[in-house]
Amino acid sequence: MGRKNKRIMAIVVRFTIMGLLFSLLGGCATAPPEQLSEVTRASIGEQSIQRVTVVASNYWFRPERVIVKLGIPVELSVRKEPGIIPHSFVIHAPEAGINANIVLGAKPEVINFVPRKVGAFEFYCDKPGLFESHRQMGMVGVIEVTP
Repeated sequence: MGRKNKRIMAIVVRFTIMGLLFSLLGGCATAPPEQLSEVTRASIGEQSIQRVTVVASNYWFRPERVIVKLGIPVELSVRKEPGIIPHSFVIHAPEAGINANIVLGAKPEVINFVPRKVGAFEFYCDKPGLFESHRQMGMVGVIEVTP
């Protein structure tokens, strides 16, 4: 193999590696259309506890909107889908009794709270991306507390 062919091969390999990295770290920045407006109302189970699960993935949360009832304890289970991209779950609404900042893994993390105020409270991923944060790329959701 000549010197010119080796250079061309090296360039092809570099671009292939760069393409793979971009697809892993930022190429899937939008959620599939069927998941963009998913809403889940927490189910009330044993011991009158509202239970709901939120999953984080390629720059989106599923569901992105969770509805819970005021004054009834909530058990919110949060995890990320398998993959190398780190994600977190952050919500800061102390007036509503909701406060969490968790680094997510494949194993679910449970957040327990009792909603104390009616309203819509944003949760998001605070991890940085290559060019903008996961939050800026749309990795946000809402916990809506209803009467």
